[in-house]
Amino acid sequence: MTVTAKSSADPAGTVLAFDFGTQRIGIAVGETHTGLAHPLATIAATRNEEAMRAIAALIEEWQPGLLVVGLPVHADGVPHAMTERARRFARQLERRFALPVEFCDERFTTHAANEALRQSGAGKRERKLARDRLAAQIFLQDYLDRRRTA
Repeated sequence: MTVTAKSSADPAGTVLAFDFGTQRIGIAVGETHTGLAHPLATIAATRNEEAMRAIAALIEEWQPGLLVVGLPVHADGVPHAMTERARRFARQLERRFALPVEFCDERFTTHAANEALRQSGAGKRERKLARDRLAAQIFLQDYLDRRRTA
């Protein structure tokens, strides 16, 4: 996975990651000092303003210094329609919350999350509810690992 920096800032501390989707947004939280990411929440994304209120509450609670948005692309790295939607979502977060936003390649993270949940014995409904926040955790962990070695 590739990390594409949108900001030259190097904020330390708490990071919130967003796996943007048109139906749900998976959210993970991580800490740059420990280098660990954890799944946090999944919010319904059907109405933008409701989703932004839920995100605002999480930002208020966790006080992140950085937001990371998963950037969806085809397997070969070519952008598609959701790529631009994720970029718009990132711009909206940056404007609304005045926090730096970076992108992280999210290729194959939903598949990896589904597989991990399937292997854990989670049922279909449980997998559907947890996969987006687990996908966010997977790419946030990758981001934190890469940050450590950079």
